Amino acid sequence: MPKCVRLPTSYTVLCIDTTYHPSKHHDADGKIEQKASYMFSKLAPALFVCLWATGFIGARLGLPYSEPGTFLTIRFSIAFAVLAVVAIVFKAKWPNYRIAAHSIAIGALLHGIYLGAVFWSIEHGMPAGVAAVIVGLQPLLTAILAGWILKETVTRRHWIGIALGLLGVILVLAPKIDIIDSGINSATVIAATLGMVSVTVGTIYQKLVGSLSDLKSGTALQYLGGTIPVAILAFTMETREIEWSNEMIFAMAWAIFVLSFLAVFLLMWLIRQGSVAKLSTLFFLVPAVAAVMAYFLFGETLTPIQLGGMLLCAIAVALASSNDKSKRDKTSPLAQASDGAK
Repeated sequence: MPKCVRLPTSYTVLCIDTTYHPSKHHDADGKIEQKASYMFSKLAPALFVCLWATGFIGARLGLPYSEPGTFLTIRFSIAFAVLAVVAIVFKAKWPNYRIAAHSIAIGALLHGIYLGAVFWSIEHGMPAGVAAVIVGLQPLLTAILAGWILKETVTRRHWIGIALGLLGVILVLAPKIDIIDSGINSATVIAATLGMVSVTVGTIYQKLVGSLSDLKSGTALQYLGGTIPVAILAFTMETREIEWSNEMIFAMAWAIFVLSFLAVFLLMWLIRQGSVAKLSTLFFLVPAVAAVMAYFLFGETLTPIQLGGMLLCAIAVALASSNDKSKRDKTSPLAQASDGAK
């Protein structure tokens, strides 16, 4: 009911409605949450690219002190243990045996075989730039499989974006590709290709069944699955010797808490929200962002050719992550990010 009071020195009566209207408060809260969700959807792709690119910096710091299989086994084991505790503390629902098996298989593909195979090829002489170009074929394979398996519509604009992105990645990495006296042979090429195929299939697999499990418990099981192939690599082909330097400790902590938690949780969220074909094109930006980070952290050079490649990568992502307005998926974070504020 309104409260009315007579103002002093006048005959004016001021009435104030003091009735509580819950619907108005709920509407206001809902608008705030909607706006926050929209802003996160816009920022998530860029944040993911920046975090994912730091993986190359962490590898540069840590791998001189540990063999790749050993490094990854420790990283994934700790990530599994921490996330399992988090899932228990927050009373996350654990999947049944069938869904758990899916999560473990996804982790083996998306984490273990992918990183284990690529790092093995680099350790055995393949230049990192060549390995990155092979892995850069992932958006092309993802687009093919997404159209075939997930029935996603891959537009002509998307294919043009993929072509530009591949060219941009090659230009960014060109100064670092040295094939003279390098370890490019059938074994290293097969290993790097296996890593590229593995992460692609793992992404498609996650889109198909990943949403069936809780994000916390499901990701914990993925790291259990990721541990299996790299542990086999460590115990069959490596000495498992580690030099625990400050750089090694920092690289391991960064890989666990920034990459395995923040970056991978963002990846899982993006996979659930939108098209995996569009999402995969974000990986075109990773070598470019990593090159900029290396420029500031390690004093590496950036040539005009590399800067041109970065521009091509940015154009490629903009093309591939946008469709005609009439056909656009408004729920996709990538589509929202390309739209901008309206």
